[in-house]
Amino acid sequence: MAELHELTAAELSTGFANREVSPVEATGALLNRIAARDAEINSFCFLDPETSRAQAQASEERWMEGNPLSPLDGVPIAIKDLLLTKGWPTLRGSLTVDASVPWDADAPSVARLCEAGAVLIGKNTTPEFGWKATTDSVLTGITRNPWNVEKTPGGSSGGSAAALAARFCPLALGTDGGGSIRIPASFSGVFGLKPSFGRVPAFPLSPFGTVAHVGPMSRTVLDAAMLLNVISKPDARDPLALPYEPTDYAAALETTMRGKRIAFSPRLGHVKRMVLEVETLAAAAARRFEQLGAHVEEVDPPGGNPKETFRRLWWSSAAFLLRDMPEEKRGMLDPALRQIAEEGACISLMDYLSANAARGLYASNMRQFMEHYDFLLTPSVATAAFEVGQLTPLNEDGTAWLDWTPFSFPFNMTLQPAASIPCGFTQSGLPVGLHIAGRMFDDAGVLAAAAAYEMIDPHFMKTPPGF
Repeated sequence: MAELHELTAAELSTGFANREVSPVEATGALLNRIAARDAEINSFCFLDPETSRAQAQASEERWMEGNPLSPLDGVPIAIKDLLLTKGWPTLRGSLTVDASVPWDADAPSVARLCEAGAVLIGKNTTPEFGWKATTDSVLTGITRNPWNVEKTPGGSSGGSAAALAARFCPLALGTDGGGSIRIPASFSGVFGLKPSFGRVPAFPLSPFGTVAHVGPMSRTVLDAAMLLNVISKPDARDPLALPYEPTDYAAALETTMRGKRIAFSPRLGHVKRMVLEVETLAAAAARRFEQLGAHVEEVDPPGGNPKETFRRLWWSSAAFLLRDMPEEKRGMLDPALRQIAEEGACISLMDYLSANAARGLYASNMRQFMEHYDFLLTPSVATAAFEVGQLTPLNEDGTAWLDWTPFSFPFNMTLQPAASIPCGFTQSGLPVGLHIAGRMFDDAGVLAAAAAYEMIDPHFMKTPPGF
């Protein structure tokens, strides 16, 4: 058996069942690895080894008695620090959050994991309130990419992605309001799924509204499917959640791609600035679906560039987020977050409602387009990872993160499921992701497409240099 930190969630689950490895051993090995190596990456902002080891011990006893709570019983998982975790502070990357208040509730996804017996290994870093697509904050500092520590892992689930890439955990929970699962998955060479909106219940609801999703992150598609089986279970606290469907996403990975109709859009019809090496890798990955028996057609979806629509929605949500914050606390914020909140406060009600209407039209056009295709493929991001401490590789305009993430935020507006899967590396050794969007509600299909691609072009076994 491989070293414990190399094992996937599926391999750990099988090892627990066969008594080849124990939850206590696996948790101990990962905690030791985090203690030894995370100072280089800064992917965790909170650890509670005593609690994690106690959870592992309880899981081991269940496995020994033949009564595991689920296949994920005893499997370590990291939680993004935007998600409530009972007994642990959720500081959201901000100096403005009071750590001393009672932390007496779990987010729905965390609650389902606890019910499934998973071991909570710690909390991952995030930019302040998850507002941007890189991961650094005034509270926790800079999180780095294991493939090159001078580069960003992306964001806002960058701590989760970096921890997965560095083999600190086999599973992680992320959130995605404009690409925050898929962007760091691409930059860090891991897999991430933004499920259909409402597939994974949320509480409290995000101040960024109905663009915000909760989803699984992992090294393999199978692991993400196993995680979605757990976190998609119902929770009455979310009034916007989809009706629960008892789908076995792991079993559904066997779906064939033969005969599937796939659209490939290298630039969505409007992206001007694109790293050619990234575009070339994504195009080659899209064509591999023809080897699987799918029909691949290069075609752009309708709707044009939704950047300004999304900007109005996101910026005004930032203003809503900070609406009651006193001035002395505002002075503790990331200056760029404060800037977009101030700009968002100047967006009129009519402009906001106009943007909401434009979003609806864009989503309607995309839904109609997807009636002709099973999947839409694009690059995940317009660039590979760039230097830490920067908001953008393009310019210093505060909106510029929307310029290098043009393939992710449109699918937050449309609510449909979308994933990023590793599809190659640049000449400098940085990962690149292929973006797979599916029809609304077809989370199983997106996972199956990703699994089919992973089978013919696997990258999940590749480890960052030095890790």
